[in-house]
Amino acid sequence: MSKSKKNKETNTPLLDQQSHDFLRNYLNNPSPVGFEYSGQRIWLDYLKPYIDEHMVDPYGTAVGIINPGQPFKVVIEAHADEISWFVNYINDQGLIYLKRNGGVDHQVAPSQRVFIHGKKGLVKAVFGWPAIHTRLGNPEQKEPQPKVDNLWLDCGARSKQEVEDLGIHIGSVVTYQDGFDELANDYYICRAMDNRIGGFMIAQVARLLKENKQKLPYTLYVVNAVQEEIGLRGAEMIARRIKPNVAIITDVTHDSTTPLINKQIEGDCSCGKGPALCYGPAVHNKLLHFVEDVAQQQNISYQMRTVSRSTGTDTDSFAYANDGCPSVLISIPLRYMHTTVEMLHKSDIENTIKLMYASLVALTPDTNLRYL
Repeated sequence: MSKSKKNKETNTPLLDQQSHDFLRNYLNNPSPVGFEYSGQRIWLDYLKPYIDEHMVDPYGTAVGIINPGQPFKVVIEAHADEISWFVNYINDQGLIYLKRNGGVDHQVAPSQRVFIHGKKGLVKAVFGWPAIHTRLGNPEQKEPQPKVDNLWLDCGARSKQEVEDLGIHIGSVVTYQDGFDELANDYYICRAMDNRIGGFMIAQVARLLKENKQKLPYTLYVVNAVQEEIGLRGAEMIARRIKPNVAIITDVTHDSTTPLINKQIEGDCSCGKGPALCYGPAVHNKLLHFVEDVAQQQNISYQMRTVSRSTGTDTDSFAYANDGCPSVLISIPLRYMHTTVEMLHKSDIENTIKLMYASLVALTPDTNLRYL
């Protein structure tokens, strides 16, 4: 693929101090499935100077609208929610047991610090786990492995009443504390890069369109959807509401150079080599080739991969909504997905923003996306 060069479309810095501050604030803020409202407020407040109108649907999907009222409608989309836990049971000793809220990984939970979102505000807690000395003390006993039903939270309470006095209740949502940080060689880490990095990128696209005074020949909907992690539900609702003609979706994909990931299954994709485009039944072939041509014309680095029956992203909801919507998926490579240290590369963020922006500028209502 082509090597990344200076963006021909704009000289606007993609990650200036203001956008970097927004990225840090947006990532550090909890936005668990079904409780995305505080993150959506941060996102929408940042977006408002760059859009003409906005709306929020009944379940919390936030939408910025540029050039409203046009017959041709285009969506760029990410999802706002992060994996989390629900308080499910509180025992008499004040220990808290949980259920999953989304695809949270039980194996990374022991010894993690969390926030419990109770009726009186945030309560700090930890996932407890017995010391190695006690786990291996009996050679005839098999060492326990973390599972949902043997993980517990300890918030410092020593009775059920003390837990309840803190405002913790059945149904309180639990998120990890880990926040944004920077590593060597332009790597960023945080929990919930999946997929609030997408919300950040589509906001930057809207910013570039405004600052470069681009006049689009269609209405653009900048969509930050809820409830992707439990079945693409937010995208399903908003796709029916907007009824777009074209949808460009961004999400994360696996960096398959990570140890213990099989390239024969996941394909060959790595951080620092640009966004990944993909072939798959839900991905519209002509729209895919259109975006690929834009990448080549703009000298934007990209990678290719394939998906099987579904993309596993909001692309599926848009593609099959209404009468069918030509949709394409632009994924950013990510290491350590669904952990507290999700990692990606700064250059991939920049190139994904450039590719979405350039694709929108090149797209018109007359672009030939007909199947035959």
